[in-house]
This record gives sequence, C-alpha cells and structure tokens, in this order.
Amino acid sequence: NHLLETQTPIDGASDHRVSEALYLSDPDGHGIEIYRDRPRREWPFVKGSLGMTTDPLDARGLMAADRSKTPWEGIDPATVMGHVHLHVADLAAAEHFYVDLLGMDLMQHFGGQAGFVSAGGYHHHLGLNTWAGVGAPPSPADAARLLSFELIVPDAANLGALVEQLRAGGVAVSATEDA
Repeated sequence: NHLLETQTPIDGASDHRVSEALYLSDPDGHGIEIYRDRPRREWPFVKGSLGMTTDPLDARGLMAADRSKTPWEGIDPATVMGHVHLHVADLAAAEHFYVDLLGMDLMQHFGGQAGFVSAGGYHHHLGLNTWAGVGAPPSPADAARLLSFELIVPDAANLGALVEQLRAGGVAVSATEDA
C-alpha cells in the first residue's frame, strides 16, 4: 500500500507461480522487482523443470492480504535480496560460466532469450537475459551500472573446489584481502 500512497510509478506486475512481483524503476532507470515467494511446496514442476510463468498479478488479492495498519518505516531489516538479473551479450557463454564452471543449476530456460540459475533449489538467484540485445556491448564506464556482486559459499573447502574448477575452465582467479 505504501507504493500507492506515495504514487510510485509501477512498471509492471506479474504472477510467476513461484512468486508474485511488482516492477518499478530507480532514479537511474534500473529495474527493481519487489516480490514475495510462494512456499516451495507450491512451486509447479513440469516434466522435472520448474514451471515459472508470467501471468497477470491478482493485485486486489495482494492489497487485501496487506492488513497491516502499521505506518511505513522502510524496508524490513529481515528483507532478503533474492535475485539479480544480468543483461548478457551471449546467453550460451553466460550459462556455461554460471552452470558448467560455477556449478549453479539451470532452473529454467526461455529459448535463446533467458536462463534462470540458482543454488540449493531456489527458483533463481540469477536471471541471465539478452533483452538488451544479443551481442549488446557493456554499459559505458560513466553509466550507472552493476560493477560486481558477491556469491557466498558455505566454507573454505567449497571455495577451494570452486577456485580449482574455475581455473580448470580457463578463468583467472585471484584472492582479495577479505577472502
């Protein structure tokens, strides 16, 4: 209800069968998806693959479910950043890196346009897509853009195995002070 009260422009709304999502843009034009996951037991699987869709959102039902009379005080500190979408120039190369080298699971594939990868059975931690165009160049250096993100592995043994796998795949890996 806070978005309505502040008259925040909403770019879209979808029911993905694993989640319900609202889409808006930040001041730099980056797309933001605010979503609520459905319980995993409700996620549809079709022939062993996750059956994510883009269906209309039941906005009235979503609004009715918000029975909170608490005034908005910002995002709940327990909020989790669930996933990030990356515009990629070459979907096959991106899937090779994240699935074959990093060992993530390909949860769903939308033809040559998008792949959704995760760890631990989540619907997707990364959305890889060519929606900016196949072969599209990276954003200019002076543009507001994502420069990095962090993947957290369970322990040093997993990190060591991952580094070996990446190096075997021809990826240069170097340690940082906080690693």
